[in-house]
Amino acid sequence: MATQQTEHWLTRERILVLVFVGATLLVGWLCWRMVQPFVPALTWAVVLAVLAHPLHERILARLRWPALAATLAVVLVTLVIALPTALLAHEVGREAAAGADAVRRMMDGERWKRALDQIEWLAPARDWIDREFDVRGQVAQASGGVANGVRGALASGVELAMTMMVTFFLLFYFLRDKWRVLAVVEGLMPLAPVEAAEVVRKLRDMIGAVVYGTLVVAAVQGTLGGLMFWWLDLHAPLLWGAIMALLAVLPILGAAIVWAPAAAILALDGHWEKALILAAWGAVVIGLIDNLMLPMLMKERLHMHTVPVFIAAVGGLFAFGATGVVLGPLILALGFALLEVWKRRMALHEIVAGVNDASPWDRSA
Repeated sequence: MATQQTEHWLTRERILVLVFVGATLLVGWLCWRMVQPFVPALTWAVVLAVLAHPLHERILARLRWPALAATLAVVLVTLVIALPTALLAHEVGREAAAGADAVRRMMDGERWKRALDQIEWLAPARDWIDREFDVRGQVAQASGGVANGVRGALASGVELAMTMMVTFFLLFYFLRDKWRVLAVVEGLMPLAPVEAAEVVRKLRDMIGAVVYGTLVVAAVQGTLGGLMFWWLDLHAPLLWGAIMALLAVLPILGAAIVWAPAAAILALDGHWEKALILAAWGAVVIGLIDNLMLPMLMKERLHMHTVPVFIAAVGGLFAFGATGVVLGPLILALGFALLEVWKRRMALHEIVAGVNDASPWDRSA
């Protein structure tokens, strides 16, 4: 009896469906394996396409040739982003090679011990550190970590250059064929045109919020920190400014991870004036950038609480690397947009309503 029921359930049509589902999953997995290396380039190409959209529309209104307008927009974006980035990367690499030795000298255990010897009231703390910790071993390990980090950063330069080339290649087609791309994406989504337009709007707002509210503010903080390092005649101001810009993406300590230890080192070396200037600059000027620039740049772009955005950015950083700073919040915005669609449809009892209506993106570029 059980055998007859099994044979009755496992019909030829169901076998074909299972084979089709399995083949679809296999092909989807293989496609993901092929696309995965290009996720950073795709993400930044989408971000740049959203940011360059107003510029491309102005050029297109004058020229009326989509390919030429997209080419000029890509050239302008490249001049604004790629050339300064390449020059900065070259200078940072040069300073990194020279700065590794300076970091080792700054972290030299005997140097710290001599500095602590000049402060009599710190003698008990110095003796306790000598007894409880292997200072020389820890310093050697930290110095080796710094050197390995510098070498790793230099080695990733070629990968970064290739990613940028692919990004600008994709950017051209995202600008030239943007309406066609949007129409194709919407056709793959089981959403009504109005709902798809709402999802796209939320993603566009999130891109603006992340770029202007996080990346621009971090770049300003790194620039201010690097300028102060240069003014105080400290080692490798461009390198440390770039590191501060990267760390400023983290909303807890950020650039203070660099300027606070640097101020402490200056104080231990007896340069109290420079230490106080750097500490005041970091705490007052760099520290207040978030409170001054962030509301000005964000405006009405971010329509959700800061906490989930922070979790998405940090979680994306761990999941996708540097690209996750943008990709994580975009996934979060997409998730919230889809949840709103589900809530609206469940409230109206119209789960499949409006899916086959006309598309708002159905027009040529």
